[in-house]
Amino acid sequence: MPRESLLNVPNFLSAVRLPLAVVVFACIVDRHWLAGFIVFSVASATDWLDGWWARRYGPLTLVGRNLDPLADKVLVCGTFIYLIPVEGAGILPWMVTVVVGRELVVTGIRGMVEATGKKFSADWFGKLKMVLQCATILGVLLIQWVRSGAFDADSLERVQLVVLWAMLAATIGSGVQYLVKAARLLKQ
Repeated sequence: MPRESLLNVPNFLSAVRLPLAVVVFACIVDRHWLAGFIVFSVASATDWLDGWWARRYGPLTLVGRNLDPLADKVLVCGTFIYLIPVEGAGILPWMVTVVVGRELVVTGIRGMVEATGKKFSADWFGKLKMVLQCATILGVLLIQWVRSGAFDADSLERVQLVVLWAMLAATIGSGVQYLVKAARLLKQ
C-alpha cells in the first residue's frame, strides 16, 4: 500500500479549522461577537472547501477522511460548549449533550463499520445537520453582536429559535439514520 502524503490542500484546510476553533472560543469568552462570527464563518467555509477540493482535484486520503470530521467536531462541539454560559444564547446543556453525544456515537460507529472494510461516509442528512449546526452557531453569534450594540434582535431571535429546533431534529434524525445504516452494514 503506497504512503499517503499528509501535505495537501484538503488536509491543510481541515487542520486550519483547529486553531480557528480556538480563536472562536477565545472570542466567545471575551465577548468579541463579530470577530467570533467572522472566524466561525471562515472555519465553516474551510469545511466545504476541503471536501470540494478533495473531490475535484484530489487527493482523497485516509488521513483526510478522518481529519475533516475530527476538525468539524472540535469546532462545532467546542463552540456549543462555550456558548452554554452565554446569557440569552438559548443553548442549554441538554442540547449540547445531544449534539456531542450524537457526534461521539456516530464517530464510534463509523470506526466499527470501517474496520470491517466498508465505507461509512457522510450522507445528505449528516450534511444538513452540519449546515444547521453552523447556522445555529452563526445565528447566536450574530444575535449577541446585535444585542451588544443595544439594537433590537427580536425578529432574529424568532428565526434563531426555529433554526435551533431544526438543528436538534436533524442532529437526532441523522444520528438515528446512521445507527440504522450501520446495523445494516454490520449484518452483511
